[in-house]
Amino acid sequence: MAKECSSTSCSKESCEGCPSKVKPDFHVDMNQYSDVKHVIGVVSGKGGVGKSFVTASLANQMARMGYQVGIMDADITGPSIPKMYGIHDSARGDDQGLRPSETMNGIKVMSVNLLLPNEEDPVIWRGPVLANMVKQFWSDVNWGELDYLFVDMPPGTGDVPLTVFQSLPVEGIVIVSSPQDLVRMIVTKAYKMAQMMNIPVLGIIENYSYIRCPDCGKEMHIFGESHIDEIAGELGTRVLGKMPIRTDYAEAADAGNFGQVLNEYIDDALEALLGK
Repeated sequence: MAKECSSTSCSKESCEGCPSKVKPDFHVDMNQYSDVKHVIGVVSGKGGVGKSFVTASLANQMARMGYQVGIMDADITGPSIPKMYGIHDSARGDDQGLRPSETMNGIKVMSVNLLLPNEEDPVIWRGPVLANMVKQFWSDVNWGELDYLFVDMPPGTGDVPLTVFQSLPVEGIVIVSSPQDLVRMIVTKAYKMAQMMNIPVLGIIENYSYIRCPDCGKEMHIFGESHIDEIAGELGTRVLGKMPIRTDYAEAADAGNFGQVLNEYIDDALEALLGK
């Protein structure tokens, strides 16, 4: 029984058992038929930096290595994972829960696009509804046995990232950035949010780092020189990869064939994941 807190006899010792001192537990129980060993979040401080591209790249490589992998598409208002893999079927359910769809390379996927009558319909929901949907992706979806579940989060530090950090057993996050002038502030915001939520930051992956000239092979930094090593050093984390612009990767995503892509620029990120 928790002690009642009295305003006339309040002290540090007497207040230790006060209900107001007990931090609420927001964690949501996993679907009883699921067995997910590791949950990894992929985040970004702003949109358009290739977060879903990194999520799918990590999932592809882990699946190729023989791990059982899933992707939770938590970017509810901007889902892109199903299209990247050419998944257009509706999700189905049974008495054990909602069943995720599966890519050609064996990755299990759950996304709001698999629940809409038309995948091109917009999702016009307020924050609490979006957050509850993410919780249901954990509690109501039968993921089966997974070694790694990657959570592709929406950009920023709003309701959905907060819900994921509070409700799911996230072991670590990968921050995705680009080599633009605002990157220091944007990466720092994402890093500090993870710190405040006691979520380890595994490192940073920079996308759009350069483009390689098809004729001479020279690297051209069309978004400016990268400062990601300097920023990572200031934050006390590490750079897990610098990815160039690859038109063949983009074409595979547009065609729904991203399961065939093996991103060669994320080896350090894979080592960080396996070191968990």
